Formats: sequence, C-alpha cells, structure tokens
Amino acid sequence: MTTRLTDVLTLSNAQIAIEAAATVAFALSGLMEGARKRLDVVGISMVMGLTAFGGGTLRDILLDRRPFFWVEHAVWLWVLLALCLGAMLFMRARHFAPTQRIIQWLDTLGLGLYTAGGTQIALDSGMPMIVAVLMGVITSCFGGVLRDMVCNEIPSAFRDHQPYAVCSFAGGWVMVAAHHAGAHQWVCLISAAATASLLRVLTLYFNWRIPGWPVGKVK
Repeated sequence: MTTRLTDVLTLSNAQIAIEAAATVAFALSGLMEGARKRLDVVGISMVMGLTAFGGGTLRDILLDRRPFFWVEHAVWLWVLLALCLGAMLFMRARHFAPTQRIIQWLDTLGLGLYTAGGTQIALDSGMPMIVAVLMGVITSCFGGVLRDMVCNEIPSAFRDHQPYAVCSFAGGWVMVAAHHAGAHQWVCLISAAATASLLRVLTLYFNWRIPGWPVGKVK
C-alpha cells in the first residue's frame, strides 16, 4: 500500500521536527553567548537551556499547557548537555568568528520554526488569532531575551533595531491565513516558518533597521 505524503507529515510529527530543529539552533546560539562571557560548564548549560526552552516554556505557562514541551521530550536535555561538553572540549578562540556567522543563520532558522510551532499550538488551544500570533512571537523571541538578560546584556531583540520580532509577527499571520484557508496543517507550519526565516534573511542581507524612538535632546 502506498503511503501518502499527508499521512507521513502529520501535525504531531511536523511539530516535533520543528521544535527539535529550533531547539538545537537556539541552544547553539546560547552556547556561543555563554562562551563569549567565559562562563563555566554549568553557566553555559543554563544559558543554553534558557535560550532553547525559555520562549516555549513561557508560552506553555500562558496557555496552561502541561507537561512543558521539554519535559515531554526530555531527551533534549541530554542533547543540550552533550552540545555543551563537546563545545568546551573542541571549540577554540579561532572557531568563534566562523561559528558566530553560522549561529546567526541557525538563529534565523530557529526564529521561523518556533514562530510556526508556537502559533500552531496556540491555535490548537482555541486562542483568538492575535493571541496565537503573539504566542508565536513569544516562543521565538523570549529565549533570546532571557539569554541576554542572564548574560548582563540589554536584549538584542530590543536594542539592535533589526526587525527580529516583526519577522516572527509576519510569519504568525501567514500561519493564521493558511489555517483559515483550509490548508493542510503541515503546509501552514512550513509556510509560516519559511516566511519568518526569509524575512529575517532579507533584513540581514539588506541591513534593514527599525527607527529608534525619537526622544529629542536632553537639556
């Protein structure tokens, strides 16, 4: 019997794949930030965990969703520990520049994937459209906010003037539009993730900026 693509790409399988890829991408981003701050293995593990799981955990708290996704799929805790130990053993200062560029693109991928997954989970919970989109933004952005706060930095999502959260917001609305158009749910997920990630790529390539708040001169 022939297996159809829609039978393989079920919603649950697509969501698991999306959260897995996004978790690795954001964990590596947290690893790099912790390494730049010269944290020890415990500190880097904590920063990786906050970056990878912070946004999804806040989403689950707000949606009263249990168990948390990293509790339900506890294998990712072992993956994070393995990444951390491996990086401390093999990463050297000369690897930072090329690795930072790679992480920037992994972070772009994670943004799209977590936007799609977070928005879909909120829609499945019966949330209004705007709430579902904001849950996607929280899922994709809040881990990075926690990472920067723990590392004693103003969150880059608030200060670098790059439309990071705006890309996520747009991707969430693509998810909502595809959902209401009756598309298969895995198509909705891929469309939303691709939109958010592509917009992020364009902002990096063309160096798009959000204007700063006009405060005038201080007397």
